[in-house]
Formats: sequence, structure tokens, C-alpha cells
Amino acid sequence: MAALTIVLAGGGSAGHVNPMLATAHILRERGHKVHLVGTAEGLEVDLVPSSGFDLTTIERVPFPRRPGKALMTFPSRYAKAVTQAGRLLDESGADVALGFGGFASTPVYTSAHKRGLPVVIHEQNAKPGLANKYGARFAQAVGLTFASTPLRAKVGRTEHVGLPLRAPIYNLACRRLEDPHAGREEASARLGLDPSLPTLLVTGGSLGAAHLNSVLGTVACEIVDCGFQVLHLTGRGKSASIAAATSDLSTYHVREYLVEMEDAYATADLVLARAGAGSVAELSALGLPAFFVPLAIGNGEQELNAADVLAAGGGHLVRDKDFTVATVRRELLPLLSSPHTREEMGKAAKSVGCVDGAFKLARLVEEVCA
Repeated sequence: MAALTIVLAGGGSAGHVNPMLATAHILRERGHKVHLVGTAEGLEVDLVPSSGFDLTTIERVPFPRRPGKALMTFPSRYAKAVTQAGRLLDESGADVALGFGGFASTPVYTSAHKRGLPVVIHEQNAKPGLANKYGARFAQAVGLTFASTPLRAKVGRTEHVGLPLRAPIYNLACRRLEDPHAGREEASARLGLDPSLPTLLVTGGSLGAAHLNSVLGTVACEIVDCGFQVLHLTGRGKSASIAAATSDLSTYHVREYLVEMEDAYATADLVLARAGAGSVAELSALGLPAFFVPLAIGNGEQELNAADVLAAGGGHLVRDKDFTVATVRRELLPLLSSPHTREEMGKAAKSVGCVDGAFKLARLVEEVCA
């Protein structure tokens, strides 16, 4: 088809920015012109330029949740953001707007709708955000990471496309379609792990999880006694206590943070993690069994993210308040001692995973404009 000019909007958290970037790369590879929009306060300010794209910023205008000064000034501030978004749409000659949620998306949805431009939405989470709920009222298409997400395009089409994966995760997932252990040897060498030992990956996300760290520090010896080595990503500034607790265990490896998460995944036989949408989707795409301890925020958003993979049998979930030393002994250690159970969980996770989410979303955009 003829090349399109596509404005992509999203930002705030890496959860919004990473799928936007993954899709932008694919759209550009397919010959389309892309313009990325965010706010000056979100992670997109760093992530977008470092990925080789220019970023246009517009006003960050959160919708006020309670009466006050912010509510009084909201209409004028939002109108300014809509004007800024509209200017970009006009100057770029946009054919379509593609939004990923977050503060930058809503003004772009509004401006595109006013101009009669098609709007396509990608919803990452199982519980839709306010921006995408708004945009779905008039969107030509909505793409979902999770099939069970209760968001539908009111007048357009809705499809389960999966999560647009970051290129290193996508590449590993493609390799693992042929060989379920692809990348293990090289990644283990880079991380100083023994590729012959089964590996438990522990990660609390980019910020880490002090509660997970505390519990794991208490039972570290018992995990190692199961024959496992551990790669524990504690979060920045949160490694001291777990490093001290495991200093005598040569197969318990502590790191604060790892940019190359594809290496961590490549070495893992079981992953103990939060249930952010990105983590759930990546683990499913890779066919990795997971022990989820969702972050207790909002109305249980992370627990909802894991619902599809749990229903398929690809994961185990314990709520954060219930994650204790006793729980580890009762529910995690038996998984470490059962290779067959982990293998079946991995197959189940893969059955609901999606490797080519970025390609599916790109095709959805193209089809809407055809």
C-alpha cells in the first residue's frame, strides 16, 4: 500500500513507551513516516530519542479526580494540549493517529477525531485506562494485549493483537519457536551463570520490590538446596540486604538492575515477578512459566493482567500480602522440584502468548487506512 504518515502518541511509563517504540520501528520498516508525541515529564523524553526517533511534546493535562484548582483550570489547559496536537497533525500531514494511552494520547485522539482522521488505539493493560476508554468511543480500531480486556471500539473493530515486543525480546521469542533453549549458553556466559543449572529469575520490575527481596533473603538457602541457581534483580539501591544474606551462596547472583532483560529471560527456567502487562506478555511470548506476585496498586490491575495466562495454566499467583516465607516453602519450592510441572506451565503460557504483536498492530493501522 502507499506510504502513510502516522502520528503515534503515548508516554509516561515504560509500559506505554516501549510498545509505541516497537510499533514505530515496524511501521518505519514498512515504509511509513512516523511522528511520536509525548509529554516533557514522561520517560519518553529519554527513551524515544535514544531509540532513533524525534519526539514532539505537548502539555501534560491529567484529568482531575477531585474538586480544586486543577479542575478549574483543566478546560483551558486541555484546550491548549488539543491545539498543540492538532498543529502536529496538520503540519505532518497525518493520515492516522495511533495511541497507546497516557496523558499525550487523549489530546491527539480529540484532534484527530475533529479532523476526521482515523484513530487506532492499543490498550496494554487488562484494565483499560481513561485515555483509551475515551478514544474507543470513536476509534476505527482497538488492539488489545489481552483477549479478556473489556475495551471495545464503539463503532469500529476490536482485535486481540498482543503486546508489541521490544526488538531484543521479539528476536529471542522468534529463536525460541525453533529451539526452546535458544540463547541460554551465550546469555549465561554474559551474566556469569552456569548454563547447566536450572535458573530462578527474580525481578520486581524496574524499581525492584523490597518485600520480595526480604522474603527471598530468608529462604535463599532452601532455594539453592533445590539445585537452582538464582539471578535476583533487586532494583536500584535495594541490593544490600539480599547481598548480605546470600554472600556465602556461590550460585545466588544479585544484581540491582539489568538493561538486557532478554539475557535474564534466556537463562530462566522459572520467573518470580510482578504482573505488569509488559512482564506478563513477554513471559507468555517466550513460553516461560511464572510465579506472579502482583503489585498491590489501584483496583488490582496487575492481578487482572495475569488472568489469561493463569486460566491457561501458564502461571501461579500469590497476592503480595500473602507472599511470605511459608508461602515460598509451600508453593514455590515444589515448583522448583518439578521440572515436568514447569515444562507444562511453559507450554500453557506460550499458548496464550503473542510474538508478533507489533506486526499485527501495524497491519491493523494499514487496514484502517486502506
